Parts: sequence; structure tokens; C-alpha cells
Amino acid sequence: MDGAAQSPRSHISDRYDHDVDSNPARRWLTLAAGTIALTAGCTFQYGLAYLIPALRAHGLSLEQAGILVACPTAGLLLTLVAWGAAADRFGERLVLASGLAGAGVILLLAAHVQGLAALGACLVAAGAAGGSVYAASGRLILGWFAASQRGLAMGIRQSAQPLGVAVAAVSLPTLAAHGLAAGLTFLGTFCLAAVLLVIVVVRDPVHQARALARDGSPYRAPALWRIHAASALLVVPQFTVATFALVFLVTTRHWPAPVAGALLAVAATAGAVSRLAAGYWSDRVGSRMRPMRALALAISAILVALAAAAADTSVLAVPALLAAAVLAVSTNGLAFTAVAEYAGPNWAGRALGIQNTGQNLLAAATPPVIAALIAAHGYAIAFAAAAVLPLIAAALVPVAAVDAATAVDAAARGANARDAQARNASARDATARPG
Repeated sequence: MDGAAQSPRSHISDRYDHDVDSNPARRWLTLAAGTIALTAGCTFQYGLAYLIPALRAHGLSLEQAGILVACPTAGLLLTLVAWGAAADRFGERLVLASGLAGAGVILLLAAHVQGLAALGACLVAAGAAGGSVYAASGRLILGWFAASQRGLAMGIRQSAQPLGVAVAAVSLPTLAAHGLAAGLTFLGTFCLAAVLLVIVVVRDPVHQARALARDGSPYRAPALWRIHAASALLVVPQFTVATFALVFLVTTRHWPAPVAGALLAVAATAGAVSRLAAGYWSDRVGSRMRPMRALALAISAILVALAAAAADTSVLAVPALLAAAVLAVSTNGLAFTAVAEYAGPNWAGRALGIQNTGQNLLAAATPPVIAALIAAHGYAIAFAAAAVLPLIAAALVPVAAVDAATAVDAAARGANARDAQARNASARDATARPG
């Protein structure tokens, strides 16, 4: 039995749903700008894997390159909760713009530093600054969209991660031919261009919750902790595939890096679509957790198939790798939507920060650990090991607890709507009555 089912939180989303339909053009523009800002952040946070061949050409081992790839994610761990708290306190637009601007400037500086340690330090600092886009962009979209559209909207926002990987896959292998500095300059410029878009387009929603008294901590019940744990475990197969897919195709299938990068960009784009589809699915079935559990099981199955194909050097390894790249990223939007809805508006920024921290803790550990596993035992064992974690995640997903809370919330919203209609009808009668 899910531990939180007996004490569901009735405020999950009704406090966001106060006036989201008053300006639909602004709502969708905000979604687009927030998604582009997150794409810029994800391109450097998660796209550095496409510089691994260039780093290896400079004499780095696969383990050393894996550590550099993990540096921005390590930086995220230092600031995610703080950025979430800042978004709760100061608003989303300021946090988005200031953090992403800092990341862009640091990446431009990183293009000119000398030495591995200095480059690693810059990447950690850029990751720490770029952490602003995660909690702020999620909270921004939650403020502009009603619950009935929020799964799709968050899926669009979460498509930024695979889209960022796609941008990196298309651009970085080619830019790296001109040197590491060219790739870092591109990444910094992309961040600064996104800052301008945020300044011009984004406006903070008027969260009704800011005028309300603070609720108790949503962490008193275990449901949020279980979502955090399940989604963190699902990061491992995602980053196993994202980090080593290019190297796998280049070293075991002898593909040219630009060709492999282009194919993986297509897979990353399809992964972005999978997040939209998962969000739409969750809106239709009225549950974030049931689709998340089903997708976790599918991810495990495709990784087992990939491991078997890699062990046999089968031609099926490439389609299995592409399918894994698509499925492995599909669940993120569901987890983020559920976390923010369950936490409530007063805790959403911090809860999203904690969610990102847990995910990125495992994301930072995945490249060096999987690199060592590949070096010792090969790709098949690494893929098989990654397949175990989605099974554990599926068992942890708190379907009953979150669905029970959602049902209570829907009833509360219906009662609030009926009360509002009654008040409006009384006001009209009073106005029409002769004085």
C-alpha cells in the first residue's frame, strides 16, 4: 500500500488554476521561451558527450573524458535547491535570465583557459549557474497552464533535454574539428541568445499561492521521496545511452563521428516527441504515475535487448540503441509534473530543485562509472547493468498515493468552481434587482 494514500494533499493544482485562460497567446509564448532557455542549458549540460572523440584525440582516456562530461552536472548539484528557493521568492524570469547569463559568460571564458583542471572548474561553475533554468522554467509553466493541459505543457518543456542533446549531436562533432574552443564558444553564445529571449518574452505568472499562508511540508508523507527516487534511477539508463551512444557507434561499428551524431540527433528529436506523447497520455488518463511505471518497464526491456545485441555484435544493436535513446528520456516530464503538483505552489520551486538534485547526482556519477564498466567488461555488461534500475524504479512509483491525491484535488476544484458560479449568479441577481 502506498504510504501517502491516507493523507492526500487537496491543493495539488487548484491554486495554480486561477486565471490561466486569460491570456492564451502569452501562455504559449512563455512556454516556447522557457523551453528554448532550457534547451540552451541542456545543450551544454548534457551535450558535452559529443566532444568525447575530440577530447580523446587530445590524449585523454575515456575515464578522463567521462569526468569532464560530468563536470556541469556536478555543478548543478551545488545550486539546484537554492535556485528553486530563489524562484519561489523572487519569481521565475529573474532567476532564468541571471543564471543562464552567468553560464553563457563562463562558457565563453572556458574556451580560452589552459589545462584540464581549469577547464573542469569552468564547466562546474557553468553547470552551477545554469541550474537556474530547471526549477524556474518548470515553475513558470505550472503557473501559466491549467492541470488539464499541464502534462502536455510539461512534456513540451521537458523536450528541451533531448532537443539540447540533438543540437549538440548536430553541431559539436563538426565544431570540434576546429578545436575545443569552437564548441565551447558555440555553447556560451547559445546561452546568451536564450537570455535575450527570456528578457523580451517571459513574464512571471501571478501565482495565487503567493497571497496564501504557507502549507506544511509535503515531505511529511513518503510519496514525493518515492517519485524522487524512481526518477533518479531512471536517469541512469538515460545517461548511459546519451553519453556512450556516439562512442559505441564510432568504436564498435566504425561509423564516422558526424554521421553517428546526425543519426543520434534524429533519435534525440524523437525522444523529445516521446516526452510530449507521455505528457498527453497522462492528461488523458488523469494520472502521471501510471504512464511513468509502464514506461519504466519498457525502458528495462529495450536495454536488455540492446545488451543482448551488443554481446552478439548483432546488426540489431543499432536499432535497439536508437529505440533506447527514445524511450529512456520519455518519463522526465511525468515526474516533474507530479512533483510540482503534489508539492503545491508554495513548495514547487524547492521540490523541483530537490528533484533535479537527485537526478543529477546519479547523472554526474553515471558517465565515469559506466566508462569504467565498459573498459573492464564491455558495452553489453554496461547496458545490462543499466537495465536493472528501471525495474526498481517501476516498483517505487507511488501510483496509488498520487492518484488518490489527484482525485481529492479534482473534487476540491469542482466544489470551488460551483461555489464561484453561485457567487457570480448572486452578484448578477443583486445587480439586476431594482434599488
